[in-house]
Amino acid sequence: MGLEEAAASPDPHIPVLRISQLDALELDAALEQLLWTRFSHCFQNCRPGLLTPVEPELRGILYLLLWRFTLYSNSATVGQSLLSLRYHRAGSLARRYRPLSSRQKLVLAMLAAGPRWFQDRSHSLLPLVGLGSRGSVFERDDGLFQQGLYKALTLVSGVAKFASLINFFIFLRNGRHPILSERIAGAQAVFSKPNVTRDVTYQYMNRELLWHGFADFLIFLLPLMDTRKLKAAVSSFVFGEESSDRKESGERRELWKECGLCGEWPTMPHTVGCQHVFCYYCIKSHRIADARLTCPKCGAETRQPEPLNMKVQSDRLSTS
Repeated sequence: MGLEEAAASPDPHIPVLRISQLDALELDAALEQLLWTRFSHCFQNCRPGLLTPVEPELRGILYLLLWRFTLYSNSATVGQSLLSLRYHRAGSLARRYRPLSSRQKLVLAMLAAGPRWFQDRSHSLLPLVGLGSRGSVFERDDGLFQQGLYKALTLVSGVAKFASLINFFIFLRNGRHPILSERIAGAQAVFSKPNVTRDVTYQYMNRELLWHGFADFLIFLLPLMDTRKLKAAVSSFVFGEESSDRKESGERRELWKECGLCGEWPTMPHTVGCQHVFCYYCIKSHRIADARLTCPKCGAETRQPEPLNMKVQSDRLSTS
């Protein structure tokens, strides 16, 4: 019976793939964000900004709930459980698996939730000690203490970031402890089952990685594109001849009967340098939102809105 248990227990000395450890961290972060999104949707019909004043505390409570029913219960996060991993007490010379102690689990929770909460709360905590929200020191007689405190906080933050970077380089070298909190707590990811088989093929993973990379590229590229101008150029290319025939036939007055943005009869009609007419509030609000706004109909660069010429208005009224 002892031999069977020894064979069924995972060997902590079998190395775990680096990509598996990083995937587990990404899965945990995605689960936390999903849980927060679901929680915030419960208050979507309440007053806007209701959760904003206590958002750091609520996020910390949700993380502690996850920690209590995942890491504290079986020494594994949700991401690690999906990838057949769990935490092992690092530094142990025993060949058999040893779960984390309660102290190690508590240290992991504090190192994960504490700095995150302090970073989110820094804008309201720093002014209490005489520091501005951006680190500026208030003009006062005892400013030396505030300056020293600000420099100390800056130094601690820089050292922590540098230590995290060095820890990641060490992780790439030896494949253990991808984040600094694991190294401090003495927690090491190991396989939870011996001879575990990979359920997801590498072909599927390569396809997913390619798609995610393409999606990230589109997310970066689309904000740089002027979609209104592109749409106007395509419309001009497809319907260019029809538009020119309509202008030659003297039907330009039809353009004055609808707003180029909302499609309704123009209220307080204004022009922006092209032949199209817009409601004053439509074009004004769109220009405030986008300083480089182009005409959605023809793609022309817009100027400051100007009232429609009185002669044009009388012609429009005579045709209505």
